[in-house]
Amino acid sequence: MFLPKYPDSPTPPPAHTHTSADQAAPVRRSLPAVSISTGAVAVVVVGGVVLTALLAAVAVSAISVAIAAVVLRSLMREQHRR
Repeated sequence: MFLPKYPDSPTPPPAHTHTSADQAAPVRRSLPAVSISTGAVAVVVVGGVVLTALLAAVAVSAISVAIAAVVLRSLMREQHRR
C-alpha cells in the first residue's frame, strides 16, 4: 500500500510513473539531405535585386508625382489670386 509522504497534504500523490533509464530512447530519424545548387541561389539573389530595384523605382515615381501635384496646386492657386 502506498503511504503519502505528507499525510496532511490536501494534494493527491502524482499519478504519473517515472520511466527507468533501462528503457531505450526513441530513435530519431533524420531528414533527407537537401542539396541547393549554385544556380538556384543565383536566381534567388538576382530575383531579390530585381524586386528591390522595382520597389525603388515605384517609390521614386510616387515621390515625383507628389512633388508635381504640390507644384501644380501652387501654380493654380497663384493664378487664381491674379
